[in-house]
Parts: sequence; structure tokens; C-alpha cells
Amino acid sequence: MNKAIDLEAKYCAHNYHPLPVVLTHGEGAFVWDEDGKKYLDMMSAYSAVSHGHAHPRLVKLVQQQVANLNIVSRAFYTDRLGPFLKRACELTGQDMALPMNTGAEAVETAIKAARKWAYTVKGVPEGKAEIIGMSGNFHGRTIAIVAMSDEPQYQHGFGPFPPGFRIADYGDIKSLKRSINENTAAVIIEPIQGEGGIIMPPYGYLKAVRALCERHNVLMIADEIQTGLGRTGKLLACDHEDVLPDGLILGKALGGGVLPVSMFLAKREVMEVFRPGDHGSTFGGNPLGASVGLEALNILVDEGLADRSARLGEHLIGRLATIDSPLIKDIRGRGLFIGIEIDSRYGRARSVCEALMARGLLSKETHETVVRLAPPLIIGEAEVNWAFEQIRDVIAEMDEIRMAS
Repeated sequence: MNKAIDLEAKYCAHNYHPLPVVLTHGEGAFVWDEDGKKYLDMMSAYSAVSHGHAHPRLVKLVQQQVANLNIVSRAFYTDRLGPFLKRACELTGQDMALPMNTGAEAVETAIKAARKWAYTVKGVPEGKAEIIGMSGNFHGRTIAIVAMSDEPQYQHGFGPFPPGFRIADYGDIKSLKRSINENTAAVIIEPIQGEGGIIMPPYGYLKAVRALCERHNVLMIADEIQTGLGRTGKLLACDHEDVLPDGLILGKALGGGVLPVSMFLAKREVMEVFRPGDHGSTFGGNPLGASVGLEALNILVDEGLADRSARLGEHLIGRLATIDSPLIKDIRGRGLFIGIEIDSRYGRARSVCEALMARGLLSKETHETVVRLAPPLIIGEAEVNWAFEQIRDVIAEMDEIRMAS
């Protein structure tokens, strides 16, 4: 029995199934548990800790800003928000941004923007606007967001859901073409599906989606909450196909692993549909969050984290590909955003993660079949090689057990 685990089990809703480890502090690519055991973090909080734990620049900045000004709401201007949004827009090629806190809030913002744009700019009849999501998508867990999910668990017991959503087959441009009609406001798409299991569409698909949206006067909105900000080896995953979406959703790493910071960015025509009172957030764009977000973006550029992700990701995928085991069904990914799909006939992804945890490597399964690897982008090559060795040895041990049984 563990006191911390027992307390969570008693007082916290059981909406997660954590690995049985109690973490107390972190530094760089490592975290430590309550017994002082050191672990290599190969999850980085679903890409939220891309800059590593307790990055010195972020720690120093937070200490300074906390002592200065933190929360005043958007009822007033501050000297922190403008520079943050300017930097974000310049880096991503977008015109304007609306700051929020969590990724789900930013997705909700995108949905509202797309619908109002459809009514005020495109001319869709009031109440008829439709948004197309993709099969296997994950954009968050609010009622509106799960309305465009095709994962039964995300919807079971939570209806009724708001109308106005359609689903097209991810990676199939013909399916998307069939789904678009005169009332389509936007297509919301993950360039790589993270929660879906690191699912990558065929190369050229994003560019085809971009062209199809332009042809039908439909907004292309990219959800880069997980894939953005260097995770896949480019600043944005859309950059791999030189695609500039009409709208962009950022979160997770935008907060530098320190705070929840998110935003919806878009071209001016889309963002200018908002008027005072249309949308808001008490905490969105607060001075502390804006300061952290700006520094997170600057660190990303100053330390070349996207290039580092590209180089080390290619290296790790190459080494993982040398593992010869029926347990591994597929290895896929881009940059340091990698999925190891486990063949369910021979084992469980959860079992792999538990065995890795015992060796001092933390990862987490998704959909019971994929081991997800998304370490802090500041990780070193020696740590990447060590991680590979642990994965290789765990797979070998599981193969031996399976063959002996």
C-alpha cells in the first residue's frame, strides 16, 4: 500500500489509470519518485514538458513574474500579452491569436470562431454550420468536442450532444471530399494523431486537405496541441508539407511545462468575427502565462529544439526498427513523437510500460495497444540510446516468457 496512491484513490475521481509511481520532483529529462529512484521521462506530460522539467530560464522568469503581476483578467491591458501574441503569430504565419489556458478551451474557441465565420463571412444559414472532424480524432473531452469523436468511450453516458459535426476517414481525401457540403464551416485535423496512437496520414494528405478546403471556401484548422512547437522535428507538423492552415490550435508545450497556456491563432478574416462579450476567459492571457509562453517560444528557437527533435527522433526510430520481435506490430512517428504498436495477440502495451517503469523509464500506453514515446526535446543522445536499450531488453524478456509458456 502507498499513502499517496491511496489518498488519490479515495478522494480523486477515477478518470485516469496511472502507473503506480509517485513522483516528487524533476529536472531536465528526468523525474524522481518519493523513494529517490530516478526515471527517464519518455512522456513529458503528453508533450507539455518539451522544454524539460524546471528549465532554468523558465524557473527564473516565473520567480520574477510571480513577484510582479500575475492575474488581472482581460478587463485591462497588460505589458505581457502583446509581445507573446506577436511572437506566436510571427513564428506560425498567422495574423491574430486568442489566448486561453487548456488545449480543450482552445479547441472550443476554434469551433466558435469557425461557426461565426461561416455565418458572418461565408453566408451559411444560421444554425446550419457543420464542422468536419476525422475518424480516430482526439481534441479534448468537453461535450462539444466529444460530439465529433468516434471513440465510443468518450461519448458513452455523456449525451445528448450538440449537432453540427461530421466525421471523415482520416488520411482519405476522397472521404473528406464526400463529407463537404455548402454548410461546411471548417475541417479540424491533427497532422499526426497522438491519442489515436501516433497515426500518420499518407504524405501529401495535408496538402490535399489544404487545396480541398480552399476550393470549397472551408477553413482548415490544424490542432497542433501535441504535434506543435518542435515535437515532430519542425516548428509545426504542418510544416513538413509546407501547409499554412487558416486556423491553428496550440497548447501543452506552449506553457513550458510550467503552466497551462493555449491559444487559437487564425487569419484576420476569421479572428475578427469576435466582438467584446462573444468569448473570454478569466485566466486566458494572464501576465504570468503570457510571460511563460513567450519565454517557451524563445527557448524553442534559441536552443534549436525542433532540429534536435528531428535528429534524435530519426536516430531512435532507426534503432527501434532493428528490434526483431512478433510483439512489435509497427513502429511509426516523426521527430520525438513515436509509437510502438504492440500486437495484442502476444502482449499488452500496459505490460510493456510497467516493465519499463521497473527499469527506470516512464512511458504510457494509449488505446491499450501503443507505447508512446515523447520525451522532453532537451533529451540527450546518450539518454535516447539508454531508452532504446531498455525497450529492446523488455521486448526480449517478454518474448522469452511468451515462448516458455
